[in-house]
Amino acid sequence: MGHSHSHNHSHSHGDLKGRNLFISILLNIVITVAQVIGGLLSGSLSLLSDALHNFNDVISLIVSYIANKLTKRKASLQKTFGYKRAEILAAFINAATLIIVAILLIIEAVERFQNPKEIESNLVIWLSLVAIFGNGFSVLLLKKDSTTNMNMKSAYLHLLTDMMASVAVFIGGLLMKFYQVFWVDSVLTFAIAVYLVIMGYNLLRDSFKVLMLFTPESIQVKDIVKAIQRIAIIKNVHHVHIWQLNEEEIHLEAHIDFKNDISLSEFDIVLKEIEVLVYQNFGINHVNIQPEFGKCDAKDVIVQD
Repeated sequence: MGHSHSHNHSHSHGDLKGRNLFISILLNIVITVAQVIGGLLSGSLSLLSDALHNFNDVISLIVSYIANKLTKRKASLQKTFGYKRAEILAAFINAATLIIVAILLIIEAVERFQNPKEIESNLVIWLSLVAIFGNGFSVLLLKKDSTTNMNMKSAYLHLLTDMMASVAVFIGGLLMKFYQVFWVDSVLTFAIAVYLVIMGYNLLRDSFKVLMLFTPESIQVKDIVKAIQRIAIIKNVHHVHIWQLNEEEIHLEAHIDFKNDISLSEFDIVLKEIEVLVYQNFGINHVNIQPEFGKCDAKDVIVQD
């Protein structure tokens, strides 16, 4: 038997997220094209690396946009959860691509550092400013939703790191223009790439945990078991599974031994009590309980089935 607390999210809010993602996609396409042309003309590796990161942003934003659209589709007989995990999958893909791009940049930066080239710094400076303002606007568009949605956070991180990369490229352009320090182009590229690896890894780890149905770090299974077993009529709580479907849904599944052979109506009363208990104390909003009385099965909290 189970129960779920509904979540009320207006269609207008979902449409706003989609609109902001779409605007960010268009901005990044313009920035990418400008930086590729500028990087080839100026010979700047940091500008080309920034363009590559921007192109990666375009792909990641498109993935996020599609995932945002998919989550609005209703569940069906073949897809009983609908596409609720689409945004988590998008976050995982985006994080993985962020790390791959960063590793490629590190390799290229090391090679360029060994053989520095003269760079047209004026073009680097102006195009990095365009990227700073374009990505900065996109960051502001996605900032609010990034605090509550892993998919939006992945898109936000892509844009935020790219804005920071553009700031680094701008500083490098100034140093090259006024001090002819051309090796700084490679150093900045390397620093940007290392930062991308760190940010990408954290998001990859978090989205991986959700996809693998790991128990959320904020929840202690033993604490939940103890809390439920304090209900007088309950003898034992075992065969527990707790997982996060997406940012909005945490599920609890468990077998419960009762001290007495209670009726179905009595079980419904206890079930309601459990739902309120785990929701208020642990944030679990979907509960599925299998009631038992005198059943001979494994009584471990975590059963290796």
